[in-house]
Amino acid sequence: MRRPVTPAWYGDSVGHYEGDTLVIDTVGIKVGPFAMVDMYGTPHSAALHVVERYKLLDYAAAKEAADRGQRNNRRLPSSDPGFAPDPNYRGQGLQLQFTVEDEGMFTTPWSAAVTYQRPLGEWREMSCAENPHGYFRGKRAAIPIADRPDF
Repeated sequence: MRRPVTPAWYGDSVGHYEGDTLVIDTVGIKVGPFAMVDMYGTPHSAALHVVERYKLLDYAAAKEAADRGQRNNRRLPSSDPGFAPDPNYRGQGLQLQFTVEDEGMFTTPWSAAVTYQRPLGEWREMSCAENPHGYFRGKRAAIPIADRPDF
């Protein structure tokens, strides 16, 4: 049984490994006027419980899973270099399987999976600030950016 937590926007997460899979169990996700489970605006209640499972897959398994997801869901534009996989990369991919439970909103738990492969193009540094553009469209907030990596 988990201890009571103070609700926060990203909840209270506890992670552990099950073999080669990283499992992250999250509860205490804050409910608010714009809080949602997915990009479609599905609301959630204070009972939301999310379990994520991250695992590295070899190239063949990652490619097959990503291709199946693209065929079945057609969500990612294949021409966008931020989404299109690098055709020359033959390394591992990352698979995320997650389960969502919320007695206050759903009649039964539901699960989904997404597989990531190295994208075509450069990975640019991104700010972790919630709103790098400030409050005015096109005006950037004063967020420090390193000239070179710290490592």
